[in-house]
Amino acid sequence: MKFLYLLFGFITILAQAQENFVKINGSTNVNKFQCVNNKFKAENGVFTFTERKLPNIILKVNDFDCGNKMMTKDFQKILNSEKYPDMTIKFINFTKTQKSYNAVVEVRMMNQSKRYNVEFNIENNKLIGRKNVKFSDFNITPPKKMGGMIVVKDDLNLIFSLSTKI
Repeated sequence: MKFLYLLFGFITILAQAQENFVKINGSTNVNKFQCVNNKFKAENGVFTFTERKLPNIILKVNDFDCGNKMMTKDFQKILNSEKYPDMTIKFINFTKTQKSYNAVVEVRMMNQSKRYNVEFNIENNKLIGRKNVKFSDFNITPPKKMGGMIVVKDDLNLIFSLSTKI
């Protein structure tokens, strides 16, 4: 019986180690928020980065969870998920530096594309990248709530975590 518990625990840790996610962190004049999509996977379990094959990740906007039903619904409405159900993250270029990796990443949503230079590091077999972006990069006006008393700030912090073999 102890063996089964250990095996189950190992499988759970392994499954968690393979989890991919994209987090979008933002704030208002009152609070902070975080919306996460962790419902996507690589074809073979891990993302590969070779000259001939770089990832093209398709995220369902409705798979983002902001930890609060109302915030999640508002987030999906801001990104117009009914008309534009997908957000795409496409790696255009990927190079190794002495201490990290640099990538050109194209983010496409709501028929708008924007390219960003993103620095990635390897942490626990995961490729972790962070980039500051803005709603306005995609022609989105940050929303206001309660008659303008709550204002969402334009600045967002995008975090990528991808299981990989590099």
